[in-house]
Amino acid sequence: MGTQYLAYGLGVIVVWLVAMRLRSVTARQVLYLVASYLFYISWGSWLIVILLFSSLMNYALGEWLKKRISEGRLWTGIILNLALLSVFKYLPLVGSVAPSGSPLSLLKRMIFPLGISFWTFQALSYLLELYREEDLNPTLLEFCLYMAFWPTVLQGPICRMSSMLPQFRQDWSVTNDDLKTGVRRISIGVLMVVISEVMSGGLYAGAGVDAIFDRPHLHGAALSGIDAWCMILAYAFQLYFSFCGYCHVVIGAARLFGIQLHENFNRPYLSNTISVFWTRWHMSLSFWIRDFLFLPLATMRREVWWRNLSLVIAMFMFGVWHVNAGTTGNSLLLIWGIYHGVLLVLHRQWQEFRKRVGFEWSGALATAISWCATFSAVCVGYIFFRANSVRQAIAMLKAMASPRSYRHLTLDHSFYVMTILAALGYFSVIGAGALLDRLSEPAPGRLRSLLGIVARERWVWITPVVVVLALYLSVIFQPGQAETGPVMYALF
Repeated sequence: MGTQYLAYGLGVIVVWLVAMRLRSVTARQVLYLVASYLFYISWGSWLIVILLFSSLMNYALGEWLKKRISEGRLWTGIILNLALLSVFKYLPLVGSVAPSGSPLSLLKRMIFPLGISFWTFQALSYLLELYREEDLNPTLLEFCLYMAFWPTVLQGPICRMSSMLPQFRQDWSVTNDDLKTGVRRISIGVLMVVISEVMSGGLYAGAGVDAIFDRPHLHGAALSGIDAWCMILAYAFQLYFSFCGYCHVVIGAARLFGIQLHENFNRPYLSNTISVFWTRWHMSLSFWIRDFLFLPLATMRREVWWRNLSLVIAMFMFGVWHVNAGTTGNSLLLIWGIYHGVLLVLHRQWQEFRKRVGFEWSGALATAISWCATFSAVCVGYIFFRANSVRQAIAMLKAMASPRSYRHLTLDHSFYVMTILAALGYFSVIGAGALLDRLSEPAPGRLRSLLGIVARERWVWITPVVVVLALYLSVIFQPGQAETGPVMYALF
């Protein structure tokens, strides 16, 4: 795997050096498209034909829709895209529950094209933007590049044509800001991905997140409340480091070429309410759901109950989006979506209650309580997202709710240490970043000026530090590694 990552890094450098010498915008677009297809082939092999088919189909649908904007033509495009997505994403589920020997059981062998959910949603956003009469006129080359752009094709962020098209057409030259930002974010992303893999495999073999969740004896009464909380806390940070780290890498790589992608994370575990959390976590998808599903649904009727129901429906569809035949606990993902929908409705009701009675909820104590409640609620929701079965989810919830279960520990002690270090590291780095931002502001005094220069030019020293730390972690904890990778979210 390390050799593969090195090859990708060298590939980016080669493409960047060639792109620097090209003066033609079209030539750069061709270069980026070829590089994108080669990158996808290295992960998805012959399944690139599905990406090509989707690209050509949606370009044709867009041209057809532009000739006459109508709901019928829009719905035709939506249905065709959802049908293509469903064939690979949901038909294998039918095969997995079909009786042995049934012709339907063959469906479970269907291969899943990596990233299909992401580029299908990009295609849908293009059609929906056209329906809203956005002035979009991509060429076939530009549309294929939009669908397959190599930093985003596997795991997003989900982009929109209105944002990407002007950047594909811009005259580009290398700037110091692009280089500094790109290198810094790539190095930070690599470190986060390495930390995620260490947490997945554990400090010692068999003591990582994946191995702990797969232990059959932890489905029963032996599981303690502390164990359950540590398991889900560890998974919360493992998932964050993996997905956010990957997003840092792709956003940084695109920035090297002067292209700014949508942010996908904004310190989500500092959120004080569940509503704020969903404006900071997987932002490109949550904003897509908000703009193209929730708002159209909510505006169909004026009643409060309908708006609340629309929230639950939108979050339920969030859960449906994550369902995949290659993952376990798919029914729990639907519960996870409904759970977050209900949390959002409860938060709205709390806001309305405060307005009616004039109840003030502010200050340090209120903020601390709100953060604790939000973070705990998000972590409890991860049980439905990660548990391998309904039985395991129920066992974890029972352990958390039972005071007696907090009297003993059953997991490897290194797992508790790893979880605590991950949590402390996350909040410490955020605090250090806030301190550096404050130090970077101009201030009198020679020492303060020197510190300001160090803080403003942090990319110079942060990059080698995180690269060395990533290499150190990947080598020293190699015995505990699990077979995970930076594309774990592409399976959705």
